[in-house]
Amino acid sequence: MKNHTSIKLVRKLEVADLEGDKVMVDFRTGKYFWLKGIANDIWEYLCSYEKIEISYIIDQLLKEYEVDRETCDREVRAFLEHLVEIKFAKYC
Repeated sequence: MKNHTSIKLVRKLEVADLEGDKVMVDFRTGKYFWLKGIANDIWEYLCSYEKIEISYIIDQLLKEYEVDRETCDREVRAFLEHLVEIKFAKYC
């Protein structure tokens, strides 16, 4: 996995909040995605900015959660990579 520096959403989905979790619906494909925990926060950051530095997301999450930087970095990048693979986001 390359060490990309920034990312942006290319498709915004319909999102419903369900007791603190998010359910996203892709009406093009009929698929839905359930976001829990930190994935909610990452999605909110992506929706709040046209383009965002990945390091900014990691720094913000480190302020909110008790996790070491290496684990946070790895998990954030894995989630973002999945969003890129399913064509919801792209690196810039």
